[in-house]
Amino acid sequence: MLTAVDYRTLPFSITAIGDSGKYLGRSAYWRLYVIENLVRVVVHSVLTAQIGPTWWMIAVDPKTSQKIQRVKQDYAEQPHHSSPGTHNIYYLFLPDLHKIILANSHLFRPLIPDIDQWVLRIEDVRLPRNIVGHMNWLNTADEQLIDALYSDLRTLIRKLSRTRISVSIP
Repeated sequence: MLTAVDYRTLPFSITAIGDSGKYLGRSAYWRLYVIENLVRVVVHSVLTAQIGPTWWMIAVDPKTSQKIQRVKQDYAEQPHHSSPGTHNIYYLFLPDLHKIILANSHLFRPLIPDIDQWVLRIEDVRLPRNIVGHMNWLNTADEQLIDALYSDLRTLIRKLSRTRISVSIP
């Protein structure tokens, strides 16, 4: 079992840095991975149900679409690197997904009546996500925030699965 010790509080040690990284990977990172990808699944599933398979063209603002096309071009120019995915949604970050939900909340509300609360919660996890994404340590409150959102998103997906929505991976 790894001990939760921030390597920055110890004398320099490559092993301590590695142990810190292993701890973060096993504690927070994987939950954030699930959160971000479940949000992608929710956005894709709801907008596909409400608009259709070409929802991207209607629900995503032109500025975001242009940004995604530039990022996709960067990957196309360096094909030896891994690709984020085939659907445009995999090129978005959590703040982008948040904006799409916010701009299209009227389409989410019939299926997720408390969508405004979800929007706030997704925004609330943005900074802790960035902390972990930049390989730093979370405080206890942020860990609890991530754990709660992780658990509640799993519940939301189960609820959506019992509706007319086809929950699907983009």
